Amino acid sequence: MTPEASAAAGQGPHPRHALEPLLASAVRLSIVAALAAVEKAEFAYVRDLVEITDSALSKQVSRLEDAGWVTVEKGQVGRRPRTWLRLTEDGAAAYRRHLGALMAIAGPQP
Repeated sequence: MTPEASAAAGQGPHPRHALEPLLASAVRLSIVAALAAVEKAEFAYVRDLVEITDSALSKQVSRLEDAGWVTVEKGQVGRRPRTWLRLTEDGAAAYRRHLGALMAIAGPQP
């Protein structure tokens, strides 16, 4: 049944339509989930938490940054360069929508 037919039948569209395609990647979902739990996180912390390489994290963060979901802040701690990642309000909203859709699809848990 199409979303329009479901809506016409009084059922509303299937919750899968609220899933965020950018979060279909388990790695990007893991990055966003890690950032949702904190104000900001150091690049190396997220890399180690998600268990990926620097280059893999950099590539995925670029995709999230292009979408406006993550900001990247560069600076230094002492003489060492550091990079911090922060989930934007749009990113947090997209993450909440995605989680809500997943929960609606899964239904009540025993």
